[in-house]
Amino acid sequence: MGEFVRVEVEDGVATIRLDRPKMNALNAQMQRELIDAAREVTQNETVAAVVLYGGERVFAAGADIKEMAPMSYAEMSAGHSRLLQDFTKALAGIPKPVIAAITGYALGGGLEVALTADFRVAGEGAKVGQPEIQLGIIPGAGGTQRLSRLIGPAKAKDLVYSGRHVKAGEALAMGLVDRVVPDAEVYTAAKEWAATFVGGPAIALRAAKQAIDAGLEVDLDTGLEIERTQFAALFATEDQATGMRSFMEEGPGKATFSGR
Repeated sequence: MGEFVRVEVEDGVATIRLDRPKMNALNAQMQRELIDAAREVTQNETVAAVVLYGGERVFAAGADIKEMAPMSYAEMSAGHSRLLQDFTKALAGIPKPVIAAITGYALGGGLEVALTADFRVAGEGAKVGQPEIQLGIIPGAGGTQRLSRLIGPAKAKDLVYSGRHVKAGEALAMGLVDRVVPDAEVYTAAKEWAATFVGGPAIALRAAKQAIDAGLEVDLDTGLEIERTQFAALFATEDQATGMRSFMEEGPGKATFSGR
């Protein structure tokens, strides 16, 4: 458990909790602690799914600008820009379903954290955006890449070029978030969604995530080969044998999986 990031596990669902008052500004220490948290939930075999949560008031209002402002080009190029990429890559690489529970603001680095998740649940009062352009810079923790892959290049350019804040309803309409719920229900809704993966075929879920994410980076033929190899490999698992036997004997949706 870090000073600003902690991992809590309950009934197969891990919560990675961002907790750096007042606005969860993502300084270098917090970024390193998020790498550790991603490693912890990945290695914990009791964890079936993960929720990223910043608390009732705010998800994360962005990177720590006071920390970055005095950095030189050399310092940013050789060190901190790599950390920005590394911590979001670590979160995106968690081989389990991940849901971001967004309350308040998810801006700049905060939105980039949310973009590493598979799904995003936002409160009705939430606002998201990539306001880095207003500081004379661009997103550096994956925003230009993950955002454009999620909502398309034109909408991504709108948000990155303008730096504007997007309310939850518009974010839902453009596909930036997947569900909007009352603010007080964000964490509960995210945990309930995550709980649907508990007891599921963990190896198949991991294969599905890896196939989809890796396939987005390559041409169709290469993506199909990624899918084929992941598909075939699942025939070496207990879950495949269990699932198909249960389907033939009891019908669909009744298998009890071991995660092996």
